[in-house]
Formats: sequence, structure tokens, C-alpha cells
Amino acid sequence: MEKTVEQFRAAVEAGDLAALDDLFTEDIRLYSPVKFTPFDGKPAVLGLFGVLMRTFEDFRYIGHFEGEAETSGDGRAAAAVILPFRATVRGKEIHGIDLLHPDEAGRIREFTVMVRPQSAVRALGEAVLDGLVADGLAPADPAPVPAGPGD
Repeated sequence: MEKTVEQFRAAVEAGDLAALDDLFTEDIRLYSPVKFTPFDGKPAVLGLFGVLMRTFEDFRYIGHFEGEAETSGDGRAAAAVILPFRATVRGKEIHGIDLLHPDEAGRIREFTVMVRPQSAVRALGEAVLDGLVADGLAPADPAPVPAGPGD
């Protein structure tokens, strides 16, 4: 898994979408902070990453933690890696983490993204939606992301 994580991190930081293709399982599932239902399957996740790589400014990973966490698929503890990151989207500073779960072969099969603060989540959601619509990956009129208290 360590090799996969390092390759993933390098690909994301370099904006190399093609390098991600070999690191994901065909049935990868990505849980997003701005969408209730997950992105399912390699084409959807790669499409999302294409948008994210154009959307994030000054994206950088700032740490690396390994351990175990429960997966959503079967509820059992499995190997997991957390990669904290910082970025900017539409002038909003984002603090976030990527939680990666590998399959038995070490490829990424489940991916969860968590982001704060709420104002950054809203900016990210709007920017990603604009990108998905522009790429023909989402309809042009979904429901807006609601504002949080104090934002």
C-alpha cells in the first residue's frame, strides 16, 4: 500500500490524471463532502479528479498517517491511510483529509474526502459542479449546497 500511496500523492500533486488510472480499482467508490451519494466506478472518479485538478489552487499534502479504519462496504476494520491537505478554491482556504482504503492488491478501492470550513465546502461544491457540468458529467441544474451556520 505504501507504494500506491506515494504514487497517488505524487500524481495528485503533479496533476497527472493518467497516473491515477492504474492506482484505482474498477469499482472504486469516492465519498465527497459536497455530494450525498458517492461517485461510483473508475470513469466517474477519474472524471471528478480531472475537475479537481483544475479547481484546486496551491494543492499540497501536509502529512501521512497509516492505520486501520472501518470501511463502508462491509463495516470491518481494514488498512487505511489518511493524507491531510491544504488548498485554495475561489479564494477560500480549505483544510481537508483524504482517507484511502486499498484492496488486496494494494489499489485504492474506497476514498473519502473531508473538508472544512463550511464556507470552503460551499465554494468547493460550486466549483466542482461547474467543472462537472462543463465536462458533461453532471446536469446543469442540481440543488445548491446550503449555507452553514456562521458562514
